[in-house]
Amino acid sequence: MLKGKKIVLGITGSIAAYKACLIIRELVRRGAEVQVVITPAGKEFITPITLSALTHKPVISEFFSQRDGTWHSHVDIGLWADAMLIAPCTASTLGKMAHGIADNMLITTYLSMKAPVFIAPAMDLDMYAHPSTQSNMQTLVSFGNHIIEPASGFLASGLEGKGRMEEPETIVNALDRFFDEQQYVDNPLHGKRILITAGPTYEKIDPVRFIGNYSSGKMGFAIAEECRKRGAVVTLVAGPVSLSCSNGIKRIDVESCKEMYDATTKAFADSDIAILAAAVADFKPQKEASQKIKRGESDMTIKLCPTQDIAEALGKQKRNDQTIVAFALETNDEELNAKKKLEKKNADFIVLNSLRNEGTCFQTDNNQIEIISAKGKISFQKKSKKEVAGDIVDALAETVAGKKP
Repeated sequence: MLKGKKIVLGITGSIAAYKACLIIRELVRRGAEVQVVITPAGKEFITPITLSALTHKPVISEFFSQRDGTWHSHVDIGLWADAMLIAPCTASTLGKMAHGIADNMLITTYLSMKAPVFIAPAMDLDMYAHPSTQSNMQTLVSFGNHIIEPASGFLASGLEGKGRMEEPETIVNALDRFFDEQQYVDNPLHGKRILITAGPTYEKIDPVRFIGNYSSGKMGFAIAEECRKRGAVVTLVAGPVSLSCSNGIKRIDVESCKEMYDATTKAFADSDIAILAAAVADFKPQKEASQKIKRGESDMTIKLCPTQDIAEALGKQKRNDQTIVAFALETNDEELNAKKKLEKKNADFIVLNSLRNEGTCFQTDNNQIEIISAKGKISFQKKSKKEVAGDIVDALAETVAGKKP
């Protein structure tokens, strides 16, 4: 949601200043208007002409223009902006910002800024780790600023460690997420603690083989991202999948049903909502072999026993102020089975999937669902899992809003 946003980009005297060009390009590509304010040291690393060509605006560096005496008002810039991003931000600038040392145009603009401020530090690993730098960052965070932490990697000094400015796309994504979340400040899910399960579970037969299913985890991960976007505090308990999630999501990786059961029952006590999207194995081998089972000439029989029922366990723990969303994947009598599950699991609503809907469910990017609740049934068309996540979270927001006293 950067389209139409006015961004002040502050650039300081760091070798990472060259990345500011990529930040500008990405901001402009997403529809933002960019005004660069650069320190005198910053101009030693990148020229104002380059920056001006990318932003289509004159670059501001001094309080007065030496050419005609025009005054650059830091106050007006602070009122104009929707956000300020300082990238790269040196240790020197961090210290000046933390202590109000207004000796250049960038710092006076920061002190006059009415909009949110994002800071992307860039420095050598020892400078970043120094107590003075860490204290300055903590001070800035206490003022309400947002720190985009540096990455670890090869540094200009030749050393390797944490201190390298985060990649331009990641920095711009942080701003994009912030403005996305602002849409949902008044949303019923804002600030709610949401526990989400995703992916399959694997139940070991021996050290080599397991019982599992085709779940990719895409639906659960999409729901987690949608909840985070709406301002929720998300904990994602993920089975063995090859997916990544946003840094703002607390992720707990598990493998077996037992591990997922332990993680979810522990986390649910402090959660407002549980969304149980994982495809948990219903059975596991009664006995796990300690060594690989060798091929034999005769048939082999594996005796199975039920795994823990996570949804039922949470349903029994559920307080009146908590909400549970459970999932049902069926191959026949879909609605009837979903209604039984709704009651048995003490869920607020069931998200019903049917394997009879081709091109949905396992290992696909699309899904087609029905939402079953005590109020009735809502059917949806086939959509991308990202869009389906929006539909599910919309229904969740309506449910939570209806529970407010």
